[in-house]
Amino acid sequence: MRKFSTPLIGLIFLAVSCSKQDAKTTLEQQQPQETIAALPERRCASQEVLEQQLATDPSLRKRMADIEAHTQKVVKNRGNLRAAGGRIEIPVIVHVVYNTAAENISDQQVNSQIAVLNEDFNNRNADRVTVPVEFQDEQTSVGVQFVLDRIIRVQTSKKRFSYYADDVKKATTGGSNPVEPTRYLNMWACNLGQNLLGYAQFPGGAPETDGVVVLYSAFGSQSKTSGSYIANYNLGRTATHEVGHWLNLRHIWGDATCGNDLVDDTPQHNTSNGGCPSYPHLSTCAGNPVEMTMNYMDYTYDGCMNMFSNGQRDRMLATFTSGGPRAAYAK
Repeated sequence: MRKFSTPLIGLIFLAVSCSKQDAKTTLEQQQPQETIAALPERRCASQEVLEQQLATDPSLRKRMADIEAHTQKVVKNRGNLRAAGGRIEIPVIVHVVYNTAAENISDQQVNSQIAVLNEDFNNRNADRVTVPVEFQDEQTSVGVQFVLDRIIRVQTSKKRFSYYADDVKKATTGGSNPVEPTRYLNMWACNLGQNLLGYAQFPGGAPETDGVVVLYSAFGSQSKTSGSYIANYNLGRTATHEVGHWLNLRHIWGDATCGNDLVDDTPQHNTSNGGCPSYPHLSTCAGNPVEMTMNYMDYTYDGCMNMFSNGQRDRMLATFTSGGPRAAYAK
């Protein structure tokens, strides 16, 4: 949203938010095309996870305040930012934690998700052309490359996992332990409860829980390969949204009525938007700006979100600068 002040740094954390065997799954082994009934709305639990971590780890607030101060300093002095298109390579480990055959998504479905991340974070997604003229100057490439390092498959007796226990990230609770989280982006595809599509850990959290969790049927893109998918969230944008959080982006409405997402070029939203809002969708916040409902950090359907803004790019790139929480990935 437009304009924010430094005093907000101390307050934002109260209001921000979402192997048993390693054998490869072949195309012949994968499940036939399956579309699962849609959830009532997109739900990301990144804010809830953050609030829980802040309550249990008193030192986290200070770490996140330091990261925010670093971010604002770097964004203000843009010469410190790596230009979009620079060599920032993020190796990815995907943990497929499954109870049923449908949850054991194929290699093809996993690879389709990596392809979507590379399209979305580099403004190569085909639907970028639908961004309204009003926002085309803000539409941008972040300039990062995601590379699949390996897939780890773990069969579990658990029927579903919860964000509040974060149990998919622990072998002792039926999940899969992260692998070297300071070197790899760990992603988990599993069955989530509470009608969740996913959640992520913001920079600053504990290494042993760092990464992104996505509902197995929202992982990957039905437009690229067959598999198990959930209606309306079947184009891989849940992972795009959650990796945005992992790179220090907030929800576009700031997790509050007319809240602050700490980005200067995103219009102020009065709350989240679901479905596919008609353009122009006017905010009821000061000045009644047109909301950027097609932004990846809103809650719209996968087919109706298709852009990051310049300000969001700068905020993400700041995490890769010297002293930033993701600096190890910058080459």
